[in-house]
Amino acid sequence: MGNVVEHEGSGVPKPVLIIAIALGVLLAAGVAGVGVYGWYGEHRLREEARAAEAARRTGPLAAPPIPAPKAQSAECASVMSALPAELTIGGAPVPRRPLAEPAPAATVAWGDAEHDPVTVRCGIDAPAELTPTSQLMDVSGVSWLEINQGGDSSWLAVDRPVYVALSAPADTGTGPLQDLSSLIKATLPEQPVFP
Repeated sequence: MGNVVEHEGSGVPKPVLIIAIALGVLLAAGVAGVGVYGWYGEHRLREEARAAEAARRTGPLAAPPIPAPKAQSAECASVMSALPAELTIGGAPVPRRPLAEPAPAATVAWGDAEHDPVTVRCGIDAPAELTPTSQLMDVSGVSWLEINQGGDSSWLAVDRPVYVALSAPADTGTGPLQDLSSLIKATLPEQPVFP
């Protein structure tokens, strides 16, 4: 067979055996490289998503304008001035978050990198969901109408001279609602839901 050297006992020429082993090693290295690159890419994407989420939770909050004909009222001024600088969410103090300009009147938000925003708006219009048959919930002497929209909950105080809305992610808990109820009860006089 000329100069071809066979590996003892295998019947496979030594150069073919070396090439086969080298190709196996290269294939294993390639698969490992793809796996490491894939892990790195996924890790990088997760980190970028976390950074985007933190950026969404910090800085001025864009609060879209909604009709609030009584936002400039004395009643809303008294509610807004009584709102705390920090709101307790899940046992943690969460600071007020600035609003992006143009900021709607009688609107306050709290939130930070760890907590999605919670907002309070005063002087808004009565929602279409408020009817004589609406189920209301009493919290600390204030009647609230709950409106759920896409994972967020809005609560509307409906038995005061102005409507006050609290909007928060559904998993926020009832702490902010209880705190706001106490504040509203102390600040605004009660009146019938449908005068």
